Amino acid sequence: MAIPSKMKAARFYEVNEPLKVEEIPTPEIRDDEVLVEIKAVGLCGSDVHIVYEGVTPTSHKPIILGHEPSGVVAAVGKDVTGWKPGDRVSITPGIFCGSCSNCINGHAEICLSRQVIGIQRDGALAEYLNIPAKNLVRLPEQVPFEVGAIITDAIATPFHALIDRAQLKPGESIAIFGAGGLGLHAVQIAKLAGAKQIFVIDTRDDQLERAKSLGADVTINPSKESPVDRINNMTNGFGVDVSAEFIGLQNTIAQAVESVAIGGRTVVVGLGPEPISVLPPTIFVRKQLSLLGSYGFTKQTIEQLVELVAAGKLNVEESITHTFPLEEVNTALRYLHEKVENPIRVVVTFP
Repeated sequence: MAIPSKMKAARFYEVNEPLKVEEIPTPEIRDDEVLVEIKAVGLCGSDVHIVYEGVTPTSHKPIILGHEPSGVVAAVGKDVTGWKPGDRVSITPGIFCGSCSNCINGHAEICLSRQVIGIQRDGALAEYLNIPAKNLVRLPEQVPFEVGAIITDAIATPFHALIDRAQLKPGESIAIFGAGGLGLHAVQIAKLAGAKQIFVIDTRDDQLERAKSLGADVTINPSKESPVDRINNMTNGFGVDVSAEFIGLQNTIAQAVESVAIGGRTVVVGLGPEPISVLPPTIFVRKQLSLLGSYGFTKQTIEQLVELVAAGKLNVEESITHTFPLEEVNTALRYLHEKVENPIRVVVTFP
């Protein structure tokens, strides 16, 4: 099929202004790039930060948003091997150099020259996206495009946090602070990893019910009781082996640290403006605690998740609660921002 010279794209101009769905030139590809016909794009809290809050600034405006994409290869650059038009793909949203010290050491998620599509360069809320071929992950026929999209961030982020950073092991206990999209996926990942006891903390009872249905053993509403006290009571005063914070608030990060046992690990994924303030050094040091930041994920994380989903080991299709066409992208963003109809993951789909 011939590639059109122009495409529809949703572009961000200013904070608190609707995205504009416009017709713009279809991007050209470099020798090492592919052109992907987009089929699905997951919306994310980062998109809300950009559009409504201005917390996450973009490198330029107008910019096409969208950093959780899947689609079909439409064209390949002359230096690209191993890919051909028609191949189904998920797309790693972080552009990495592959040659800096962090990339060489297996940490492309913190590449020294990283760029994220939809933030530092045009993203995927468009009919076509140009992307380096090294960012592609093969998507099997049995994995729907919508799932192939949310894997690339909403699931990969908690997987990287729990498995790569906190190194959650079979038989360990974990407390998950925040039962939004990332936290609910973290419940499933913890279950898959063999956690013996999973605590989930959130102020929304409906989200806690969802967490229970996904495998949480104990749910705690901090507006009704102290999470730290409840966790201590249920672990004979020891605390959990691992805690994971997906909210980004000073108070919840402090509670996550206070919830772990001697020698425990806390991993922080949530983003927020407040400084981190935890236990005094006299306690933190003597308990030999670990406080870890976790940013993003690697291409290998997405590859692992695609394999797990394709093998039926991880079922995340029910996480997709709402889908909208590109023309209704502003409604989709509003659903996510205002929690209309209690969404978990909102996905923009293309014909």
